[in-house]
Amino acid sequence: MPDGRDAVRRYLEQRLELGESSIVLESMLASEVVAAKPVARAESGRAAATRTNERAHIPDWRTALQESGAEPMAQKSGRAQPPSSKPVKEPAAAIGKTTGNAPVDPDSPLPPLESLAEIATTVAACTRCALYATATNPVPGEGDPNADFVVVGEAPGATEDETGRPFVGAAGKLLTQILEAIQLKREDVFICNVLKHRPPGNRNPEPNEVRACSPYLIRQIELIKPKVILALGTFSAQTLLETRITIGKLRGQIHQFHGVPVVVTYHPAALLRNPAWKRPTWEDVQLARRILDSAVPGA
Repeated sequence: MPDGRDAVRRYLEQRLELGESSIVLESMLASEVVAAKPVARAESGRAAATRTNERAHIPDWRTALQESGAEPMAQKSGRAQPPSSKPVKEPAAAIGKTTGNAPVDPDSPLPPLESLAEIATTVAACTRCALYATATNPVPGEGDPNADFVVVGEAPGATEDETGRPFVGAAGKLLTQILEAIQLKREDVFICNVLKHRPPGNRNPEPNEVRACSPYLIRQIELIKPKVILALGTFSAQTLLETRITIGKLRGQIHQFHGVPVVVTYHPAALLRNPAWKRPTWEDVQLARRILDSAVPGA
């Protein structure tokens, strides 16, 4: 009684007799097809008819494979992988350690956010990138919701991650001193970062993380409507200005973000490592202060 293997074997032999030197069966080798398990046939009359006409009928090899119960084996290296209809599982690192929330497409639009408080609540439950799974606390930002002066940093550090507040470590203390030097108190400005969760080990933000978090920053600035933005550090400046130009070339100028003047300068953490940058930073913050002073009241 012929089975699925016999049908496929006859088909391959006939194709070879016709002069074909190689036959590709999607993701299976001919040897794998021959090794496929047989299928018992219940209808003896039908089997007899098949046996009588087996030379006159060449079965379709896909049908023969299905009848034999064979399934394609794992792809070998260098062979094309057929498309799969199964959904791709997210890596385990992207699953919330405390909330269990499912990851969200980083390019998906934000829900309507009508206040800074709503943004903070949304950030606390955000899963647009995997950083929430390793961070201790979200750091959405803090300060005057009607501030004329907004400070934008790069990402929370260890102390910020512990407290949920931006710029409260050593770099934060230096920022407070810089603001006071231009007659501004922390409570008079709004301070935030591009990223709202701390990258592990204070590593640099990754492009997908910046892309996922940028809509929050943009919405914060839209709601606050500041007179000037002070961008601290490379990633803050490049994100706001959508450029890859280095901070050394960006500083000392007045840029624009959605109609708001932007002044770029070095991050306070960089100043702690390189005191020589304090002088150009002082020049930059003085420029930001002059822009603030020249702004039309109520504009």
